[in-house]
Formats: sequence, structure tokens, C-alpha cells
Amino acid sequence: MKEIKIKNKIISNTSNVFFIAEIGINHNGSLENALKLIDLACLCGADAVKFQKRTPEICVPEHKKSLPYDTPWGEITYLEYRKKIEFNYKQYKIIDNYCREKDIIWFASPWDLPSVDFLEQFDIPCYKIASAKLTDKELIEKIKSLGKPVFLSTGMSTETQIEKAINLLKNLPLVIMHCNSSYPAPDDQLNLNYIPILKKKYPDYIIGYSGHENGISASIVAATLGARVIERHITLDRAMWGSDQAASLGFSGLRRLIRDLKKIDIWRGDGTKRISREEQRLSEKLRNKNTL
Repeated sequence: MKEIKIKNKIISNTSNVFFIAEIGINHNGSLENALKLIDLACLCGADAVKFQKRTPEICVPEHKKSLPYDTPWGEITYLEYRKKIEFNYKQYKIIDNYCREKDIIWFASPWDLPSVDFLEQFDIPCYKIASAKLTDKELIEKIKSLGKPVFLSTGMSTETQIEKAINLLKNLPLVIMHCNSSYPAPDDQLNLNYIPILKKKYPDYIIGYSGHENGISASIVAATLGARVIERHITLDRAMWGSDQAASLGFSGLRRLIRDLKKIDIWRGDGTKRISREEQRLSEKLRNKNTL
């Protein structure tokens, strides 16, 4: 499927790079922070913002539920912490309305079956399958049954696992997202040359890149190698409390990255060598003799 439409946005191998600003859990359970992060994404020109949705009682392993965890709310159990950073229906309704007002797409990566049902209340236009859930057949089949576009992240996965997940999702509008799930991802483990391999192996699908590295340069390289979707975590302040904040992009990095991604096709040009008007004027000024 060479072209995917999500609301008023087109994703294809000839369209501008589609940029997803991953809010994830960087709101720290604060609706005010979430709305500020949406503002940040809009200000910098992102196409979409993405959240993560979990049912903590299901997603938190039994052995971790009662473990003590240091948080801004003091020392609480890990299960209590996970509950504190989940938004309820009323809060997501505010987020939904706010994104509509700002004319930006929002969606989420559900981590369990009830979370899919929860998100469907807002009729989100697409879904993300997180790398951690690539092997969750039951979750993938439930998302597939909705018939909506899917972004499939491939971190922590073997080629065989990726192929099985893609086979489950075949006939859906699908973007395969190359990814290293380490956070931050070390430079020598990004393996961006796998992007053109994915393009060759899965020519019927669009290829993207979900980056967890520090800085912006690797994401630009990913786009030049063929990634037509780029996803990066964003933050209000990289020094904020939270496991994902330090390797996320703040205003400056996000603004520069999206600006440069939009210039890539301009920089490439059409490959035809020609003398520009500016060069012609320079030639007349600097070349006294034309002997060739």
C-alpha cells in the first residue's frame, strides 16, 4: 500500500516526511503538561502527537506491583505510580477536543486489550503497536480487526518476529518503523542501513523510523535512507523527572529537526546538473576568460 491517508494527511514515498511527536508518558500524569506538549508539537510543525495507554493492573508484572518506587508524589508502589500517570476518560476527552481545536492528529499505542476499547471511544484515526507488543498476537489481531492504519515499531525484534507481525497485519495500511528500543539508543546500535533493507524486503509498505537516540542528526539520516515517517519523544524540559525525559527533544531540537526534515527533498533536487541564475551572475563576474 503505497499511500496512507490519516485524516487530512497523506503518507507516501513522495509526500513530505510525516512527523510523530511522541508524548508518551512525559506528561507525568499532568493534563496541563500534556496540553503544553501538544502546543509544543503544533508550534514546531509536527503532524501528530502520540500517547501511550495502559491498564496498569494488566500491564504491570505481578512481581513489580508492590515494589517501592521513588516518584514526585513520594515513595509509592510501582503499581500506584503506573496508575498516577494514566489519564481517565474525562482527561482524554479534553485532549481529544484540544487536538481538534489545534488541528493536529492524536493517537496512541495501547498495551493491552481494554486499552484498545478505551481508545476506540475517541475514534482515533490510527494505532501504534509498540516494539514491546510486536509479539502480542492477541493485541495485534484486535487492532487489525478495526481496519485502521497501523504504525508497527520493530525494536527488540528478530526478522522472523517482524515478518510474523507483518503477516498478521497484511492488507492493512501499514508503516513499518525501524527502531532500537534502548533509551537512549547508542550511536553504534542504530543500524540505519536496515531501513533500505526493509524497503527492499517489504516494497508494498511504507517504512519509517522511531528514534530514541540523542540529538537530531540520525533521524535526518534515517529520512535520507528512505524513512517517510519519523517519530521522536518530546519533552517540556529534558531535566524533568521521568525515565524518558533526558533523551527526548525539547523545543529547540524539535523545531530544528522538523525544519530540516521538510528540506530534505528540496536539498536532493532532481539530479539534473544546471547553472542557476545566481551562479550565472557569479560566472560573469569571476570568469574573465572562457577557454573551455
